[in-house]
Amino acid sequence: MTDNSLPTRSNRQGTETKRKKRGVALFIRDLLVIFVVALLISFLIKTFLVRSFYIPSGSMETTLLINDRIIVNQLEPKLIPVERGDVVVFRDPGGWLLPQAPLEQNAVIAAVDWVMAAVGLSAPDSNDHLIKRVIGLPGDHVTCCNPLGQMSVNDVPLSEPYVSLPTGETSVSQDDFDIVVPDGSLWVMGDNRYNSKDSRYNTETPGKGFVPIDNVVGRALVISWPTARWSWLDDYPEVFQGVPTETR
Repeated sequence: MTDNSLPTRSNRQGTETKRKKRGVALFIRDLLVIFVVALLISFLIKTFLVRSFYIPSGSMETTLLINDRIIVNQLEPKLIPVERGDVVVFRDPGGWLLPQAPLEQNAVIAAVDWVMAAVGLSAPDSNDHLIKRVIGLPGDHVTCCNPLGQMSVNDVPLSEPYVSLPTGETSVSQDDFDIVVPDGSLWVMGDNRYNSKDSRYNTETPGKGFVPIDNVVGRALVISWPTARWSWLDDYPEVFQGVPTETR
């Protein structure tokens, strides 16, 4: 007599096959969930905390070189106030940048770039932003240059070790200026002083060379690429240590 309650060999094989397929499906599902969660976390970090930019010009040499990649802290100035000496990324206040031609990419590269940008690992809008060092805060009286070629903030001369000057030049600015920073704005300058279209050279724009604090995306924290240049970006607090608060 045959015992029909015992599974046949073919039934056992079918059950094992189903179990394996279910295991593969669960594994793929878990991978997709992990990927989506990681993408969401990266997106939130990029949106609210940090993001990447690359350097398109030499205006901050030798602090930053062309094609350096930097990590930007977006909590400043949203939660942390901007300080003198900070290197900040900001949106064009209007008229600082020449019109940019649209970047043409094939569909695959554009999709990859979109994903990388969403998680903060790519910066397709770097050419729409600028990066400079904050010199003057709202209310500051900024002048240049004294007989020693120094810039002064609120009547305190600055000794600026980060400035790059052409051979033979001792003045930290090619042109003299005397300004007071309006409320809600910043006076910014490039470290490569003789090759930087900064606040000095945008006085004919609608903002008269001042950068609204609302335009600041964040403070540059670190050079992340290339690895040979990995370093934290100094805001040189000792340079501005003796500068009093606004004079007015």
